[in-house]
Amino acid sequence: MALVKPFKAIRPTRDKAAFVASRSYQTYSRRELNSVLSYNPFSFLHIINPGYKFSKNVSGQERYQLVHNRYLEFLEDNTFLKDAQDSFYLYQVQSSYFNCCGLFCSTSVADYQNDVIKKHEATLQRREALFANYLKTVKFNAEPVLMTYADNAEIKEILETEMSGDPEYFFTTTDKVTHQLWAISKKETVQKLQTAFGEIDAFYIADGHHRSASSNLLAEISKRENPDHTGREPYNFFMSYLIPESEIRIFEFNRMVKDLNGLSKEEFLVRLDAVFRIENRGDVLYKPAKKHHFSMYLGGSFYSLHLRKKVYEFTDALSALDTQILFKTVLEPILGIHDLRKDKRIRYGYGKHNAIRMKDEIDKGKFTVGFGLVPLTMEEIKAVADAHLVMPPKSTFIEPKLRSAMAIYEL
Repeated sequence: MALVKPFKAIRPTRDKAAFVASRSYQTYSRRELNSVLSYNPFSFLHIINPGYKFSKNVSGQERYQLVHNRYLEFLEDNTFLKDAQDSFYLYQVQSSYFNCCGLFCSTSVADYQNDVIKKHEATLQRREALFANYLKTVKFNAEPVLMTYADNAEIKEILETEMSGDPEYFFTTTDKVTHQLWAISKKETVQKLQTAFGEIDAFYIADGHHRSASSNLLAEISKRENPDHTGREPYNFFMSYLIPESEIRIFEFNRMVKDLNGLSKEEFLVRLDAVFRIENRGDVLYKPAKKHHFSMYLGGSFYSLHLRKKVYEFTDALSALDTQILFKTVLEPILGIHDLRKDKRIRYGYGKHNAIRMKDEIDKGKFTVGFGLVPLTMEEIKAVADAHLVMPPKSTFIEPKLRSAMAIYEL
């Protein structure tokens, strides 16, 4: 059964929360990043980009130590405060097309190791070690692992009751997303939530496989280095954001490939015909609407590709994924792409307008062919995780994408 724990969060003061909270660092353009760092002294970006203070690019251990120093400055300046009571933190994200409500909490490394927390992506040991070292130095975690659980009426009722009160934070960001946060510290309510979550069989990681793997590695290292290890130390847990399955939004990644692996357009289509029913849709934008249907843009035309099921064998949950089907029928055997993570001939895109962007990139000659897929479902993700299988990279783009530093877990 799943273990969740409240914790004493480090949080921005109410008047500064809207200025502190930031998107993931990688989503900022260089120009946008410089603007925020220049005009918003409260942004969490100052902590994770500490070299800005010295007009210097820093990396490695030097950067990690400076991140820790900037974090201490935010505490010293009372931009951040530490809560006096262990709490859960209810966080709601609302936009014109999306609404979710979940819980910041600490989750157990032991549950991660025992497969109560289930994974569906492979992680890179190099990145695990890098981030574990980062956590060990900076001594905090500001980006939660996004996990889902089966919809639960009791948990929903408790959270809806809490939302009837005034939130700690209530602000709208420039992307027209509204953010609200409530601290749940009443012992009776905390106990009810722990009991209800204790009945949940499993959590499924939706986003944050490297963060959770790195936290697990940090716990193993810290345990070896601590002769008085008890299992209750903060490093035995990591911050997560839990939301019910029904509130996850899953989008697809499209694939674009630079060349046809030495084939002509006609030769490539003949090879495809052995596995797919192909129809030329002309220059009319086409997006697939069913499983095992794909779109393709090649030579100025869209094509529909329908899998010939008699020539493809479904053997397990992984083999039934459209991302795996495309890899095993086209990308690997025909286009010669064997490593989806490292091959520089393939790129990925996401977003509701990505089919148009894919067409534009190919028309400009940056790529030769592109493929569109339908989004995977939560049921498919769970089936792969339950079977201890690993999905191809860039199989899902998942929302919500959370703001950093709404709540911080100290290690």
